[in-house]
Amino acid sequence: MGNKFDSNYIEELANEPSSSSTIPYSDLPQYDLFLSQVIDFLNDKFPNDKYTSNVVQNYIKSGVITKPEDGKKRGYTKIHLVQLVLLSYMRPVLTTEEIKKVFSLAFNEINDRNDDIISWESAYKIFEEIQQESYGSILMNSTGDLGKLDKIMDSLELDKKDEERIRVFVSVMALLSQASAIKKLVQKIVNDYSTE
Repeated sequence: MGNKFDSNYIEELANEPSSSSTIPYSDLPQYDLFLSQVIDFLNDKFPNDKYTSNVVQNYIKSGVITKPEDGKKRGYTKIHLVQLVLLSYMRPVLTTEEIKKVFSLAFNEINDRNDDIISWESAYKIFEEIQQESYGSILMNSTGDLGKLDKIMDSLELDKKDEERIRVFVSVMALLSQASAIKKLVQKIVNDYSTE
């Protein structure tokens, strides 16, 4: 390991993954993909998750993510990738049914774009921002900055009736981001630590 295992070392580890913790929205493929390309993309970005065609198809069948575009060979859009990347952060913490409930807070019926309260792009960008900040605050034992949450909520310009649902959605995503960051930190500590 080489470094002294102390609080400074843990702080360095906590800050280390922040630059590679999320996939920027702009780095998601702009063009539609075949299922095999989706699987390759996910396994490249999340090597420990071991995605297969069956895994993705089961999420579609159970109504967790959107069905592919009908009649298109390349039926998987950027929205599918957004859903699957968000799902990748949720899988270690939530059950399939819980993930479905979280998505329904912001998107109602998963296969109907017309009833979405916010866009998938907005949801992803909010998560991306929260994820970057989670690594920085991992050692502060906080579940998020309420002022920051209010700022996000204000930027979405929601109807009053939707505010509480989206506040719950963003709060859950922030906590999932923290859980993901903590899990990665623990794995890094365990893997880096040797009993020399």
